[in-house]
Amino acid sequence: MENLKKKTFFTIFIIISLFAFIFAAFFNLQTYQREYTGILNNLTRMKNLIIQKHEPFDKEMKPINDDLHNRKVMDYEVYTFILNENNDIIDKISHSDNNISDEIITKVQNIISSNNKSKIKIGCLYWNKYAYNYEKSNSLTIINITNTRNMLLTNLVISLLLISIGELIIYIISKKITEWITKPVLESFNREKEFVANASHELKTPLAVMMASIDCLDVNKKNEKWINNLKSESDRMSNLITRLLDLSKTEYLKKENFSKNNISMIVEKRALTFESLAYEKNITIETNITEKINILCHKESIDELVSILIDNAISHGTKNSKIVVNLTNNKSEIKLEVINKGDPLEADECEKIFERFYRNDKSHNRKSGRYGLGLAIAKNIVSSHNGNIKAYSKDGYTTFEVKLKINEH
Repeated sequence: MENLKKKTFFTIFIIISLFAFIFAAFFNLQTYQREYTGILNNLTRMKNLIIQKHEPFDKEMKPINDDLHNRKVMDYEVYTFILNENNDIIDKISHSDNNISDEIITKVQNIISSNNKSKIKIGCLYWNKYAYNYEKSNSLTIINITNTRNMLLTNLVISLLLISIGELIIYIISKKITEWITKPVLESFNREKEFVANASHELKTPLAVMMASIDCLDVNKKNEKWINNLKSESDRMSNLITRLLDLSKTEYLKKENFSKNNISMIVEKRALTFESLAYEKNITIETNITEKINILCHKESIDELVSILIDNAISHGTKNSKIVVNLTNNKSEIKLEVINKGDPLEADECEKIFERFYRNDKSHNRKSGRYGLGLAIAKNIVSSHNGNIKAYSKDGYTTFEVKLKINEH
């Protein structure tokens, strides 16, 4: 259920955030493109108005065509420099109310001295201060785009700030939508869990009466077979009810019942307990346990978790093989691994095996005495401790890996 809520939340959050990012990117891109086009148009327009080199001046060195001098540009600081055949500046024209500063003249001289070829250069509007159109031995039009750069950067910063604030709003909205979407599923899921718990409790008493009554029956040659069948099925049902009650308990573990425990000792004792069971299949258990790892946990549940994983490894391990139990830690978490050699898990089974009543034994062999609840109980225990559990197979070995936060609780 928690996985469903997380997936729903992240899906909604990502979709809404993506729309916000697309809108912000579109706005900034449109503004950038509009400014870029305006600068390019002004550079091109000035070029078309420049007096051609073969008829620019009369004998008194005054421009024949004053249209260029009279041309004004409202949105940008545009300056035109007329060049002679030697690339010397012979006329300076400001197309705005600004005077031509020494910085502009220095920039123009640097462009003329460093560029051998005619070209238009605008560059990135977020970084450059100037854009120009250089025509060798003819003219150079330069635009001061500092105001444009500042405006674009301001828009970008404002967009990022709005997105940051918007992400908080999107987070709250996503949480609310997730709760609204998953509420019916959660209610149904809780009803199902309550039904299983209540039904198990209700069945426990009459089943105990039935089992006691069976024990009181007189056994003879005629009824021995039937009585033995009743005992066998009653035991199976009793075990199933016990597992269902265990499953119910692990779904309602309370943090106030947690205490500081030496998990190293718990794992070591459980491994020793299962050595006799493993010996029957000629399986050895090897432990690599870091000593004195203490975490805040529910001791009985962690003990049950280790038992389930080792028992599962023995049941599905091949004869004459080895089971490895590793327990390590770092500053933030502990890692428990139970590794056995046996039939590998298929990729689609790595998640399914933690579902209730799921068994990878497709024949559902009753002789195994298993109900597909052990790993579901294990997952509940890990989840109640804010940890993660996963299973995977590689090179003929299957690994169950549990990670628990040390300082999470």
